[in-house]
This record gives sequence, structure tokens and C-alpha cells, in this order.
Amino acid sequence: MKKLLFIFTLFFGFNLMAENIQYVELDNGYKVWTKRVGHGPIKVLTLHGGPGVSHEYLEDSFKNRFSEDEFEVIFYAQLGSFNSDQPDDLSLWAVDRFREEVEKVRKALELDQFYIFGQSWGGMLAIEYALKYQQHLRGLILSNTPGSIQSYETYINQLRLKLPTETQEQLRSYEEKKDFSNPDYQKLMIEEVYSRHVCRLNPWPEALALTFQHMNEKVYLTMQGPNEFIISGNFKNWNRWDDFPKISVPTLVISGRHDTINPADSIKMAGLIPQGKAKICENGSHLSLYDDADNYFSAMLEFLRVSTHPLQSSQ
Repeated sequence: MKKLLFIFTLFFGFNLMAENIQYVELDNGYKVWTKRVGHGPIKVLTLHGGPGVSHEYLEDSFKNRFSEDEFEVIFYAQLGSFNSDQPDDLSLWAVDRFREEVEKVRKALELDQFYIFGQSWGGMLAIEYALKYQQHLRGLILSNTPGSIQSYETYINQLRLKLPTETQEQLRSYEEKKDFSNPDYQKLMIEEVYSRHVCRLNPWPEALALTFQHMNEKVYLTMQGPNEFIISGNFKNWNRWDDFPKISVPTLVISGRHDTINPADSIKMAGLIPQGKAKICENGSHLSLYDDADNYFSAMLEFLRVSTHPLQSSQ
């Protein structure tokens, strides 16, 4: 895709910057894709979930939600994701390297006193970034984000026990054989788990379906594991519960009542952050930005405006 865009630019004179698209070269020579939407003073850098899925679901769900005169939203495809370079080097798929990648993107885009929005794994990455580089931040939005992998595993296995007994037994039979790629197993996950706790819309929006089709499974397997229930990747011991009091910037923690993230954990996280605030979308799941979108974006916009102009908002 990037080669095609380069050819168009070279031979037909198309200007990628007219579309606000910019590739950022990392220290390792690989490039990541970014796109700016809007020209307002409030800057929001988005970190998509996964790890290894594309940014497409964020760009789709954010569409027409932000005034371009008030906000500039920056979409960014992490290394390994669909619009960016996808090197075949498993050593690259590590939390610390991704954190430094975000800082490289910030410098290249000349962002300062901006907001980071992180959804799911992107929220974990936002936490990591804030704990090292929060001097550059105006605030954080942690969407559908766990406080630790252990607490996430505990809760999602509680949700699993609420599935029909037959479904639990069928899932277990495939998992005991490590037959995670079996189409019947995948169908069970979609129909019995994802439809309840990942996105409750039926059918799924096209951009969301494409996001999963474009997943880089090597990144996901290396960091997380085969699926939501089985965390065997290199971030399986990730835990930041003791560090949330160190985050000093205004922070919105938002999740769905039907989320794979425990709503009680989201409230706890917000309580540990000195300027934290929690919002539970009562009709939402892990992708409450789709299945409870009005409540979700109302809370986000209010947070961005209040934390940017606290004095005006209190009058």
C-alpha cells in the first residue's frame, strides 16, 4: 500500500500532506503511518487496541464526533499494524519498545501538552507512556483498559462461567487440543463471547470487521496469546495497580457494563489516579465506542473540554 502511494506521488504529483498523512521513521528504520483530522487547538493522539489490529475501527467510530475547528485527532497505526511496516522480527513486539515508539511519533509530529486516547491494549500503552513521559501530556483517556493482566484474566474467566454449559465444554475441548485456529472454535468465540462482550451490534460495522481481518497475528500471539481467555504472551505479567497514583494529569477511565474489563476495576483505577474520573457505559461492551456510542463520546467530549478549560467550565 505504501509503495503504491509513493508511486502515485512520484508520477502523478499527489501530495500526501494534503490528506494530512505522514509516515514517521523510527530509530530502527521502519515506518509507521499517521493521519491528522481537524485543525483545532485540542490535540488527541489515538492508540488502537490489539496488539496487532489496525486503527480502522477508531477512525470509523470517531467520524463526525469531533469538531474540526475545536479538535485535531491523530490516528496512528502502530508498527506491525495494517497501514504501517510489518517486519518479521518477533523481538520488536514488546511493551517497552512500543512505548518508545509513541515518544518517537510525538516528537515527529511536534506534539506537546496533548491528550492520549488509548483503547484496550492501547490504554495499557498509554499508561506506560504516561508513567515515563507525562510532562508532555495534557490528559489521558483510558478506554476499556485493565489495571493488570491478572485482574483481566480473573474477570473474563468469571464471564466465561456464565456462558451456557455446553458452550463452555465445547470451548474447552478445542483448547485442550490447542486447536485455536479451528473454524468451529472461532465461530464459537464470535457467536458466544465476542457478541456478548466485545461488540454487541449485529451485524458488526464494516470497518470493525476489517480491523479484525487485518490483524497481524504474530504481534498478537507474541504479546497476548491465542485469544482473550488464554494469555500466554510476553505481557502476561503486566501490572500497574501500584503505579496509578503517579499519574498526575487529568484522566478519564471509560468502559462498558458488558465489557471484558471489570467495570469495578475501571472505577478503582480512576480512584487511584489523583485527577481520575470513571464513566461506565451501561449499554456498552469492550467496544462501547460502537455499541453505546452516544454516551461514550458525550463523556469523552465533556472530559476534553472541562480538562482543557476548567475555569470556563466551572462558571
